[in-house]
Amino acid sequence: MATLSVPTQVPPAADDCEQLHKAFSGWGTNEDLIITILGHRNSEQRKNIRHVYAETYGEDLLKALDKELSRDFERLVLLWTLDTAERDAFLAHEATQKWTSSNQVLVEISCTRSPKELFKTREAYHARFKRSLEEDVAYHTHGDFRKLLVPLVSSYRYGGEEVNLTLAKSEAKLLHGKFTEKDYASDDVIRVLSTRSKAQINATVNQYTNEFGHDMIKDLEADSDNAKDEFLSILRSTIECLVRPEEYFEKVLRLAINKLGTDEGALTRVIATRAEVDLKIIKDEYLKRNSVPLERAIAKDTYGDYEKLLLTLLGSEEA
Repeated sequence: MATLSVPTQVPPAADDCEQLHKAFSGWGTNEDLIITILGHRNSEQRKNIRHVYAETYGEDLLKALDKELSRDFERLVLLWTLDTAERDAFLAHEATQKWTSSNQVLVEISCTRSPKELFKTREAYHARFKRSLEEDVAYHTHGDFRKLLVPLVSSYRYGGEEVNLTLAKSEAKLLHGKFTEKDYASDDVIRVLSTRSKAQINATVNQYTNEFGHDMIKDLEADSDNAKDEFLSILRSTIECLVRPEEYFEKVLRLAINKLGTDEGALTRVIATRAEVDLKIIKDEYLKRNSVPLERAIAKDTYGDYEKLLLTLLGSEEA
C-alpha cells in the first residue's frame, strides 16, 4: 500500500507549472510550494507536469529544480520527480559507476520490481546512457558478483501467481544441498534465483522451511572468508527482495537511521521508490520491529525541507 496522498481535486498541470515557476522566481526559492505540489502528485501527474513545464517555459523542470535546490532535499526532489523507469535507470547507473561489493541497489531494482517494470528500466537505461544495463553491470562487477547480478538485471520472469509444488520441493532440496556444500554461486543457485517467478521462489523458500526445519535466509550465515561474506550478503538480499521486500526495506531504513550519522542516500532512495508502492506496509513493519513510528525516527534524524518532503511522502499529517 502506498503512502502518497493525492488531493481529490488536482489542479490542471498548467496551473501546477505556473505555481512551480513562481516558486523559482524572485529572491530565494519557495520550497514549501514545491513540496505542496510535487509531494502530492502521482507518477503520471508528475510526468505530465514535466511535459507541460517544458512546453510552457522551454526548460526541463528537472534542470530548473537542479538550479534552485541543493543537498539532500535536491536529490529527493529530483528522484521523486523522475519517471519511475527513469529513476531506476539513474539509480542503476549510479550503482554500477560507484559499485562496491556491499552495494545492493542493483539487487533492489532487479528483484523488487515487476518483470515489466524491470524491462522498462532497461529501456530507459538504453535511452539515457546509450548502452545496456547488462553490459555496464558486467563491466563494473567481477567474479561471483558478476555471475549473479548480470542474469538478475537481465531477467524477465513470469509474473503470475501459479506455482509448481513438485518443482518447489525439488529445488528446495537442490538449494539446501548447494548451501550445505557452501557452493553459493553454483550455476543451479543462480539459475533458480534469476529465472523463477517470485511466487515460485516463495513456494521454494516455504518448502525449504517445511523440509529442513529452518529458514533459507538464516541458513546463509556469513562465511569466515570476507569475500564470501559480502557475496552471501548480496545473496540473502536477493532472496529477501524476491519474497519479503517489505522486511528488506525495513532493514535498509533501520540501518540508515539507527546508526551514527544518517545514511541519507539509502533513506532518500527507499522513500522515493516505495511511496507509491508499499511504503505503508514498510512503515508497519518498521513499527513492529522497532516500537517507534517511522515518521518519528525520520523526524529525529533529519531537518528542514528534506524532512518535510520525507514526511509528506510518508503520508504524515504533521508534514
